[in-house]
Amino acid sequence: MPADTATARPGLGAGPRRVLIVLCVTEIISWGVLYYAFPVLLPTISSDTGWSYAAITAGFSASQIVAGLVGIPVGKLLDRHGPRAVMTTGSVVAVLALVALASARSPALFTAAWLLAGVAMAGVFYAPAFAALTRWYGPRRVSALTALTLVAGLASTVFAPLTAVLDDHLGWRGTYLVLAGLVAVTTIPLHLFGLRLPWPAVEHETAHTPSAVARSKPFLVLVVAMSLAAFSVYAVVINLVPLLTGRGMTTSAAAIALGLGGIGQVLGRLGYARLAAKTSVRTRTLLILLLSALVTTLLGVVPGPALLLITGSVLAGVTRGIFTLVQATAITDRWGAVHYGQLNGLLTAPVMLTAAIAPWAGSALAAVLGGYPAVFVVLGVIGVLAAVLSTASVPR
Repeated sequence: MPADTATARPGLGAGPRRVLIVLCVTEIISWGVLYYAFPVLLPTISSDTGWSYAAITAGFSASQIVAGLVGIPVGKLLDRHGPRAVMTTGSVVAVLALVALASARSPALFTAAWLLAGVAMAGVFYAPAFAALTRWYGPRRVSALTALTLVAGLASTVFAPLTAVLDDHLGWRGTYLVLAGLVAVTTIPLHLFGLRLPWPAVEHETAHTPSAVARSKPFLVLVVAMSLAAFSVYAVVINLVPLLTGRGMTTSAAAIALGLGGIGQVLGRLGYARLAAKTSVRTRTLLILLLSALVTTLLGVVPGPALLLITGSVLAGVTRGIFTLVQATAITDRWGAVHYGQLNGLLTAPVMLTAAIAPWAGSALAAVLGGYPAVFVVLGVIGVLAAVLSTASVPR
């Protein structure tokens, strides 16, 4: 692993621990409000407005693309100035976007509000939080990143039922207004006052400038490998329920299996620090991507029984949880932490793009291939390709 060239300023004391606590809270809220509330509200939005599911979800998918694209310049700001201004601004924009969603009276305005939400996502989701912990925690970053993703993984657990309760009493517009208020009174002050830690100075290395790394073969291969892997991993999440119901499981049982996959994510992340300590970056990246591809393929070819399919869902969750940390540490494991924000922004943009199109692509492939089992086999093959490519993503 490359030695970090970020030099922490003296006198930080318990500052990094405070930052970790702040980010754990704000990531749960940001993901819960901007991401996980939407699928809960989707049926209500459609029935209330008469807009089609396709028109409604188009804006949400577009927000993911915007988040990836905006994340590139945001990465440069993070490297130069730290996360405080970026994440505070992102929270303010999130409030404006949520109010715009609640007020939208046409699909066009609804989509425009989601585009604004995409800008907010670039400022408050994992990328800036990862950049903050990577710089402030230095060699201890793996434990900090693991803790953050473990806690933030509870976002759906907290906000899916909360959103449903609010929707029952206030409707979807009122729910988004309440969530906007929640973001305003929590994440804005937490980012503004909780991220005031001095941003560590860095020693610049001309051999590892962002432009030089971004043009290098290992980086380009890494981008392709992670994008393919993300496509496979996130297409599985969205298309798992129709696969399982097609195998004869009830919708409620399939939903439980999907939920157990979320528990698998947490279990997978718990063991990542030990895995990182005992393996090289090339070995663990190859191993995780191959395991993910294998589980995906087995879900496609094993017809049952239900218990075995549920076990497959949990294992898919385990590999998905570890994949999040593999992606989070991909830059520092290869090129150190100096230009993490910029390089991670360049890596995250195409990854978010493939994750955004994965739900639609899975459904489209199912129509072409005659069902979801064949789709999962194709996704497994894509995962194997990503694993093989990843072996060429480590610089000498």
